[in-house]
Amino acid sequence: MTHLLAADLLAAEPETVGNPVINISIFVAFVVVTMVVVIRASRKNASASEFFTAGGGFTGPQNGIAIAGDYLSAASFLGIAGAIAVYGYDGFLYSIGFLVAWLVALLLVAELLRNTGRFTMADVLSFRLKERPVRLAAAISTLVVSLFYLLAQMAGAGGLVALLLDIHDRTGQSIVIAVVGVLMIAYVLIGGMKGTTWVQIIKAVLLIAGALGMTIWVLAKYGLNLSEIMGDAQNAISSSTNEAVASRDVLAPGAQYGGSLTSQINFLSLGLALVLGTAGLPHVLMRFYTVPTAKEARRSVVWAITLIGAFYLFTLVLGYGAAALVGPDRILSAAGKENAAAPLLALELGGTVLLGIISAVAFATILAVVAGLAITASASFAHDIYASVIKKGKATEDDQVRVSRRTIVVLGIISIILGILANGQNIAFLVALAFAVAASANLPTIVYSLYWKRFNTRGALWSMYGGLASCIILIIFSPAVSGTAKSMIPGSDFSWFPLSNPGIISIPLAFILGIVGTLTSPDRGEPGVNAEMEVRSLTGVGAEGAVAH
Repeated sequence: MTHLLAADLLAAEPETVGNPVINISIFVAFVVVTMVVVIRASRKNASASEFFTAGGGFTGPQNGIAIAGDYLSAASFLGIAGAIAVYGYDGFLYSIGFLVAWLVALLLVAELLRNTGRFTMADVLSFRLKERPVRLAAAISTLVVSLFYLLAQMAGAGGLVALLLDIHDRTGQSIVIAVVGVLMIAYVLIGGMKGTTWVQIIKAVLLIAGALGMTIWVLAKYGLNLSEIMGDAQNAISSSTNEAVASRDVLAPGAQYGGSLTSQINFLSLGLALVLGTAGLPHVLMRFYTVPTAKEARRSVVWAITLIGAFYLFTLVLGYGAAALVGPDRILSAAGKENAAAPLLALELGGTVLLGIISAVAFATILAVVAGLAITASASFAHDIYASVIKKGKATEDDQVRVSRRTIVVLGIISIILGILANGQNIAFLVALAFAVAASANLPTIVYSLYWKRFNTRGALWSMYGGLASCIILIIFSPAVSGTAKSMIPGSDFSWFPLSNPGIISIPLAFILGIVGTLTSPDRGEPGVNAEMEVRSLTGVGAEGAVAH
């Protein structure tokens, strides 16, 4: 949900916030430091295990911090704080939804995935099913999710640049998108998963530290009295010159999603996709293979939940603080509208220097996110499609690494081109599609594979392809693509599906297709393999052998 809000940056007229020289200087410093770290981390990066999963060499706390860095994008920071500043309680529901996703979904599958797989999500799904068709389906789903997520992040960079670096023309923004793509390619080619992980760790520490510092600063201004902050926020909202804003009660639910029944169902649908889709995001799942044991995987989840939960609590203070200290009118008149709340709050608190730090960190997070997506997509293509489907298991690890590196370059070029083409358009549907596909095509198959012995290949294929197809079709014919002023194609109207996100339809459909496909197939699997998977997933026996050290 928070990623969707970043798309508003692309629809607003650019306006400089702070000092562009300071913003870009801090950003360049971040790139230099992280590139040095990546080069040092790449000294031992020859094998497929080292390149794809860092040889399982990270500890639980390290991996948990990296997961937080991978999960908390710039839009998580800008979007949630802005939503709370303008809509109050309804904005904080986004934070609750993401935290619930970790508490429910990843605690349900993280350890079992780590015990069963090696490099990619397809390792788990193909453990006891027919390998080639299942790997192909899983790889296609992974590539679709990763590509749309990459596209959204790359295009979002153009809008952030307009706000922070005073680059107004489309050509200048296109150049910056290309620079982000080239840096992404460099990070992953040089450092592999090990270098990417360290970039995510550094970014997470900076982002969380920045949010913590601003939170303490805001609380200090109000004598640590959160109630007073919220009261001032409501007063600022009530005194807005915008009648629609002034009528909102930001201390109670309904300011954003209290309208029509369709609006409420749409919120439920999108929330369902985000909560369940998190546990099906390939770049998040792949992170659990970077630790050596199931115990460390559990520690990763605990660290990630703690850091992510704390971060979203910070956004509650920052959001209401921005409403109280900056005001809704100033926020909504800035480039990016509500997404400018956190940068404007930083400017209000600490002037151009603090704004430069916060803005540069927020912009730099894009690099960490796209690097994680790139390594995941390239690993899936090399390991699942090239090695297992094309070469039928006869490809060496060196071959897989070489193909993965080439895939990264191709994927980076495609992302740059598509990001430039999408710059200036409403890209919200791209991120919605990524989460909806992950929830529809990936999660049902993962859950059934881990918990249902009867589940078979037909059920997996029906669930993955059915979830993927239904999700994409419903998105194409939804208001996210056409029919409204905020649609991807605002001048056309071929929408017949009323919801912007199909999660409430496509997710249950994918679960049902998995059941129907399984029960209509005579295939009951091999009892020995089923028993082996159950024992390994629950106990971890044999899991350590799956990772080459």
